[in-house]
Amino acid sequence: MIEVRDLTKDYGPRRAISKLNFSIGKGEVVGFLGPNGAGKSTTMKIITGFMAPSSGSAKIAGFDVFESPLEVKKRIGYLPETPPVYTDMFVRDYLTYVAELKQVPQDKIKSQVDMALEKTHLTGVQTRLIHNLSKGFRQRVGIAQALVSEPEVLILDEPTVGLDPKQVAEIRQLIQSLRGHHTIILSTHILSEVQATCERVIIINQGQIVAQDRIENLATQQQGQSRLNIRLRKEVSDLQKVLAGIEGVLSVNSGTNHREWEVKIRGGEAIVEAISSRVVNEGLGLLELSPHKIDLEDVFLKLTYGAEQSEVQS
Repeated sequence: MIEVRDLTKDYGPRRAISKLNFSIGKGEVVGFLGPNGAGKSTTMKIITGFMAPSSGSAKIAGFDVFESPLEVKKRIGYLPETPPVYTDMFVRDYLTYVAELKQVPQDKIKSQVDMALEKTHLTGVQTRLIHNLSKGFRQRVGIAQALVSEPEVLILDEPTVGLDPKQVAEIRQLIQSLRGHHTIILSTHILSEVQATCERVIIINQGQIVAQDRIENLATQQQGQSRLNIRLRKEVSDLQKVLAGIEGVLSVNSGTNHREWEVKIRGGEAIVEAISSRVVNEGLGLLELSPHKIDLEDVFLKLTYGAEQSEVQS
C-alpha cells in the first residue's frame, strides 16, 4: 500500500532524511517513531505530496506521489501536526467543505460527513463553531477531515501532541477503532502511543532508519539481553567483582544503595541460576531476584541515543 525507496531530502547543506526504504501493507497500523528532529514530519510531508524529495520515490497504492498526485490524494487522509481546521466554521460545514475539496461525489457527501462525525464521536458538536471546541475536540475534527473521503491510507503526524491525558486516551481509542478499516502510519516520538495503537514500528534517527519490525520482535535485536533486579540483605561494595567469571554478565550497576543492584545479562535461565547461586554461596542474603526483559523503551534509547544514554534512562 505504501512503498518508499531511497527517499532523501536536503535543506541546503543539511540532510534531513537519507535513503529511507520501507513498505507498509494494506490494513497495517505502523508507528513511525523517532526523537524530535529525526525526520518524521519531513517524511510524512513527502509521502502526502506536500513536499518534493531531493531524490528517491514514494508510492501509494501503486501510484507515484509526484507522477500521479491526484490519484494519490484520492487515497490518503492526512492529519498534520497542527490540524488544518478553519476555526470560524461550524464542524459539519467544515467537513462538508473538505469533502467537496476532496471531490467526494455530491450524492455521497452527506453520508460521508455523517460517517466521519460518527467515527470521531463529533455528532454532538456538529453545529458548534470549531473555535469554541476544546483542543481535544479540534484534534478529532482534524482526524474527521482526514476520514471524510473514506481514504485507503491514513497518515497521522503527532496526533496527540499537546493534549491532556484524558484527551490522549480518547484519541488512542479512536485510532484503535480504525484498525483494519484503513492502512495507518502514525508518526510520533511517544513510546506509549506506539505500544497502544501499532502492530509494527519503524524507528528513525538523524534522518536514517535504524530499525523496523513488529513490536514484539524488537527486543530480539538486543540478542536476548535482559535485566535482573537484585536485592540483598547485606551491603556489598562491588557486586561485579562477586559475579566475575560468569559468562553472559554484561554489566552490573548499583541502585540507590549497595543492597540493590541491576545486572544486565545475555542468555537464559542458566545464567540466572549461576548468578543466584553465586550470591547465595557468598552469603550476601538474596532477598529478591526479578528478571526484567528489555522492552521497547530500552530498544528505542539504545538505537536513538546510544548505549550510554540508555544506561542513564534505564
